[in-house]
Amino acid sequence: MAGNPDLQKKKIEWAALDVFTEEPPPKDSKLVQHENVTVTPHLGASTKEAQEGVAVEIAEAVVGALKGELSATAVNAPMVPAEVLSELAPYVVLAEKLGRLAVQLVAGGSGIQSVKVIYRSARDPDDLDTRLLRAMITKGIIEPISSSFINLVNADFTAKQKGLRITEERVVVDSSPEYPVDSIQVQISNVESKFASALSDNGNISVEGRVKYGIPHLTRVGSFSVDVSLEGNLILCRQVDQPGMIGQVGSILGERNVNVSFMSVGRTVKRTNAIMAIGVDEEPDKDTLKEIGEVPAIEEFVFLKL
Repeated sequence: MAGNPDLQKKKIEWAALDVFTEEPPPKDSKLVQHENVTVTPHLGASTKEAQEGVAVEIAEAVVGALKGELSATAVNAPMVPAEVLSELAPYVVLAEKLGRLAVQLVAGGSGIQSVKVIYRSARDPDDLDTRLLRAMITKGIIEPISSSFINLVNADFTAKQKGLRITEERVVVDSSPEYPVDSIQVQISNVESKFASALSDNGNISVEGRVKYGIPHLTRVGSFSVDVSLEGNLILCRQVDQPGMIGQVGSILGERNVNVSFMSVGRTVKRTNAIMAIGVDEEPDKDTLKEIGEVPAIEEFVFLKL
């Protein structure tokens, strides 16, 4: 810059700098010695007010991290602008819960090697950064079956260490581009399921969800459509599609003081089989779950922690 003719000819009247290519700058630097240049040490946050602001920002970031919230300034994490991070926040929760739900449907909970994630969105693929979502799906899958603690920084590395291959597919759908993601589907292949109805036509464990009114919802299990909020815990039942099933299961839970938050029934053909998805606030004890399983029309069921 010292040789800049605009500065030498005073087209640039004065320059003030506190950042240099080489820090500290050499003592004989022509730039530092130039009569039309004011230079200061790197003073970014050295005022009393700035120091106070930085301290508050750090404290808020630490509190957020301890609560499991996302941070736009985490070192080595996917760098996502704060406004994008805010927009993706409910979808990040959905992604983790779908991963946690899918892994609990695997018989034995281990041996998982291949996971496919399908994002449906009205946005152009270049406008949808899925790194955060993939990291949280990885977190949801790995943490329930290992002692590993997964975060945005180590998600991909930990998955690779454990031999977990995660592939992604993006499908453009005709919906509102106002929302970044229309739905997320998680498929786990080449494993046995403890709940056979979670298997899709291609033999993969498949769960799908979307964000509704800011809250993550489960919208599909295997080939069955459902609609239940992913809050608290979840009971999935496959049953004969006949009258009175909701009442029977609801009565069992009510008698055991287990509060039902959401309930949804999905079926493929009328009066054949159906899946009942029940959101519950408390974890039912073994006797309660046994009683649900003994209802004659219930063919299989599973309890899932979210």
